[in-house]
Amino acid sequence: MNKNEKAEVISEILGLLNNTASVFLIDYKGIKVEDISKLRREFLKEGVQYKVFKNTYFKRALDESGKFPQLADHLKGMTGFVFSGESVSATAKIIKKYFDDKQKFALKACYIESQFFSADKLDELSKLPSKAEIMAGILGSIDAPITGIVGAINAVMRDLASIIDEIAKKKAA
Repeated sequence: MNKNEKAEVISEILGLLNNTASVFLIDYKGIKVEDISKLRREFLKEGVQYKVFKNTYFKRALDESGKFPQLADHLKGMTGFVFSGESVSATAKIIKKYFDDKQKFALKACYIESQFFSADKLDELSKLPSKAEIMAGILGSIDAPITGIVGAINAVMRDLASIIDEIAKKKAA
């Protein structure tokens, strides 16, 4: 690779680093090409990018970006890079599922926003709720008191109608 090509690759990595909320470093040693293709398709469904770069280029881009400083210590061996936006939970679930099935595609380390996570946190990360699940929970929490108020008002109106009906029956009798 000539100097211009190297600069382009580093520039691509910088763009990915600057436009992502999370970065996962994966050890992809021993994985078949067909499995990598399948994983890429699963990642794409979630809006996640999986790339492979030389560790030295990635380290140079990390140094230039000033982001995700602890990742540099994990750039050894065969490293795949997963860049995910808001679908952090889905990313961790895909990685964990494949690792559990094949004992390959192991997490080396990751950053979510500005928080560093080591490889032993994969189980916890895969159990995080997705953004949609969090939003549904919040909306459910907001909706619950409103539903309760509507129910209470309806009960009062029903009781009032019942009392008026009873009074009307007594006067008619």
